[in-house]
Amino acid sequence: MKLSKGKMIILYGSLGIVGLYFLFLTFVEIKGILAPLLTAVILSLVILPLSNILEKKGMKRAISSLISVFVLFTVSLGFLALISFQIQNFIDSWPKIEDTMKPKVGQLKDFVYQHTFFDAGDLKTSEKDSKELVEGNVENAGKKALEFLSSTLGFLSNYLLTMIYIFFLLNYRKHFKIFMLKLFPSKQKKEVGKVIHKVGQVAQQYLVGKLMLITFLGVLYSIGLGISGIQNFILISIIAALLTLIPYIGNIIGLALALVFGYLITGELNVLIGIIITFTIAQFVESYILQPYVIGNKVDLHPFIVILSVIVGGALWGITGMILAIPFTAILGLIFLHVPALYPFGFLFSKNEEDS
Repeated sequence: MKLSKGKMIILYGSLGIVGLYFLFLTFVEIKGILAPLLTAVILSLVILPLSNILEKKGMKRAISSLISVFVLFTVSLGFLALISFQIQNFIDSWPKIEDTMKPKVGQLKDFVYQHTFFDAGDLKTSEKDSKELVEGNVENAGKKALEFLSSTLGFLSNYLLTMIYIFFLLNYRKHFKIFMLKLFPSKQKKEVGKVIHKVGQVAQQYLVGKLMLITFLGVLYSIGLGISGIQNFILISIIAALLTLIPYIGNIIGLALALVFGYLITGELNVLIGIIITFTIAQFVESYILQPYVIGNKVDLHPFIVILSVIVGGALWGITGMILAIPFTAILGLIFLHVPALYPFGFLFSKNEEDS
């Protein structure tokens, strides 16, 4: 029996939705396998220029790849050590935070009593419930410690696995390129080679530009937050700068962290004002100076696709997915533009408009 056009659209649409659901479910399930590999792909593109420079000086590819991985490993290890040191400083400052915030909490309680329908009895009930919740959490402390140890070991294993992936991707990059070329007919190999080169070039330029932008922002944040009198300004600056890897959302989270942790340390209004001024200036410099000149139009993605890819990446793999979303969506869009059958999707991803 031949189906009508409307029923065919419903059938194929339903099959497409079901297919996407199982595709996303598969990506969620294989996060432990695929996330380190895709992260290694991105980091290998970042460190590839160093490997190329070493090879041009006569060094063998295996040695240059090993040195590049070692440099990346050392930098990342130093960054983790800095973060750990700053977190420890914050923990040591916690008694001071409690002393600073006690009068602020008292003022907040008075404001609540005077301007809302809550009274002291409601607040005591809430405090009692919170205490019971904390006691319940204390009872599960052993279980949480095991979970923390398990997650730490998982992170370390993925971290080392990513470094191993990077070495193999750098050392055997020519082999992988030849493999991809062999997937296509001989008459298309030249065009496919151009696409592979362009994809690698665009992704590399974007990632290197993004790292430069993060460095500039980290310096700007450190100067502004340091002048504002924030004790842990280095940690906050680094985290806020790194969060810009997540478009739109990262800037908001970075500001929130600076407001919370910066104000908790001192409890002074001038610190709060300094944080707001610092982020306002930094965002202006990023949007109108650094972003256009450092990154420019390296990624040809429509703003709606950018937001959608970040949301989907976060739903699939959390923070890792949100960070990887933009470069891989850009690569996907570039490939779509060079495949005739997928060109409409490439146009959808692109921010360039065609003449109607």
